[in-house]
Amino acid sequence: MSRDVQERESEFVDRLVHINRVAKVVKGGKRFGFAALVVVGDQKGRVGFGHGKAREVPEAIRKATEQAKRQMIRVPLRDARTLHHDITGRHGAGKVVLRAAVPGTGIIAGGPMRAVFETLGINDIVAKSTGTSNPYNMVRATFDALKRVDSPRSVASRRGLKVSELQARRGETAVEA
Repeated sequence: MSRDVQERESEFVDRLVHINRVAKVVKGGKRFGFAALVVVGDQKGRVGFGHGKAREVPEAIRKATEQAKRQMIRVPLRDARTLHHDITGRHGAGKVVLRAAVPGTGIIAGGPMRAVFETLGINDIVAKSTGTSNPYNMVRATFDALKRVDSPRSVASRRGLKVSELQARRGETAVEA
């Protein structure tokens, strides 16, 4: 492997979320394999997850990590530490609520969601998952929510405004309420 490829590989942080032993029933009995769920991120706003299956655990983790690196998404962050706004996401029976938090809050989230936020580079967030404790569905619901996070810049460009006008309007509605 060349040096620049190794540097690109090392910029990512990967977190093993879940390992599951799976069985295939064959004529002579059961053949066991392993399924791994891995989350990979650069801690600067990019994150992806992957699922790999193999007969050996290290091979399953390697496959999952490769898939996660191929399926990365970019999430706009406020001050490189939290989300711009609260959002909900769902996948199957899994529902997650992600709320932006003030500095010093930390990551308040359950297992699989915590891994996603740590690899994404979020430092302050409050998250709640309901419906299922299945790690696969929790991670997918979290990604569903993260895909729908908008930055003020993208909202302003979509509406044909300046970011400062958008911020000023936010202050006006807070005064009226």
